[in-house]
Amino acid sequence: MTMTQSEARTAWEAYASIWKLTGPQAKRAACAQYLDDGCVYTDPITQRKGWDALVEYMVEFHQQVPGGHFVTTDFKAHNERSVATWNMVGGDGAVLGTGISYGEYSGDGKVRTMTGFFETPHQP
Repeated sequence: MTMTQSEARTAWEAYASIWKLTGPQAKRAACAQYLDDGCVYTDPITQRKGWDALVEYMVEFHQQVPGGHFVTTDFKAHNERSVATWNMVGGDGAVLGTGISYGEYSGDGKVRTMTGFFETPHQP
């Protein structure tokens, strides 16, 4: 069964909301609810496989950007795949960066693959 764009967006926003949660326990519980247990997260800095590795990276992110989270600015989906543009927002609400993410979804509607594209400070 193919997910609708609305279903994919709901799943994506649930994933994105995990970045804003505080504490590894809350993040891991949300991962279990919204992400495939074999999920793979990739961005220009790292690749993480599974909930524990992703939660570890999210906690590291919050140490660098307290209150940091992501706000989706555009979303398109078809055939269990999606592309989202987003703003990285600091705890004070200021936009700190922008990017694009590609997602894939498992048969049960959970996010399985998240690939982020953004400029890193050390890129030319």
